[in-house]
Amino acid sequence: MKLIITIDTEEDNWASYNPTGDTLENIKQIPLLQQLFNDFKVTPTYLVTYSVAADKEAVSILRNILEGGQCEIGTHCHPWNTPPFEEENNPKNRMLCNLPVDLQYRKIKFLHDTIQRNFDIRPISFRSGRWGYNQDVAKSIYKLGYKIDTSIISYMDWTSFHGPDFSNISPPPFRFSYDNIFKETTNGHLIEVPATVGFLQSSFTTSNYIFNLLRQKPFKPFKLIGLLYRLHMINKVWLSPEVSNASNMIELVQRLKENNLHFINMFFHSSSLKAGLTPFVKTKDDEKRFFQCLREFFAYMRDAGIESIKLKDVAELI
Repeated sequence: MKLIITIDTEEDNWASYNPTGDTLENIKQIPLLQQLFNDFKVTPTYLVTYSVAADKEAVSILRNILEGGQCEIGTHCHPWNTPPFEEENNPKNRMLCNLPVDLQYRKIKFLHDTIQRNFDIRPISFRSGRWGYNQDVAKSIYKLGYKIDTSIISYMDWTSFHGPDFSNISPPPFRFSYDNIFKETTNGHLIEVPATVGFLQSSFTTSNYIFNLLRQKPFKPFKLIGLLYRLHMINKVWLSPEVSNASNMIELVQRLKENNLHFINMFFHSSSLKAGLTPFVKTKDDEKRFFQCLREFFAYMRDAGIESIKLKDVAELI
């Protein structure tokens, strides 16, 4: 099993959706985070937004880590603050997948070119902001030379937010063609590495079926999902320190190992590194718990002999 860590490396302004005027105070916390990574021989992938890629100080911080061979830099497209600005700024258009195909491509290319120019690299790993991904996005990133996508989060449905439905996508990476992003294809153009969400129960398929059934209208008012969670009958866990504690993530990894998963993809936002910027880390105590959660998890991974790799390494290993 290999550990991948993908970090949405972005502006401070959670859910503000402003085209300009973002602040980047959280990026100053990245050297502290990187020291933690270095202590446990963990190599992260920082997926950067346009706000980050266009800021000299942010680029300097990340380039220093990149040039030391300690990370990968990839692409994370927030359509609302990535030029060109031609669409109406509304909830539907904050999903990249809902924009006209040509505008999608031009936004991704603008960000891609900015990263290439300011980091002196050609990024090959991509994630859509807010998981706003579809076949058109896949085709655009293929045209720009990307090899890896990580815009899918397993077992999650974003349709209530004008987004895609990934509720039947399981955690393992797979090769695919951009004209059918959910179908594994031996000679596919790209590789999908879903952000890891799974269950603490042995059968992910059965647990996911029951979970999806109980969130439908006839059952939803009875709050059966919460009851089954408390009874430890269906426990859905994100491999993310923003919403899961270290013990649950470790238990999830153990279950994934039993299910012969070879790659796991931890994910979180850089804005959770500083208190008060996200709903996940509201106070200084939350900030301390966040970092301690990572330490406990990485200590387990080290002791279990699970190696950390960059996201782009999957292209050679899968």
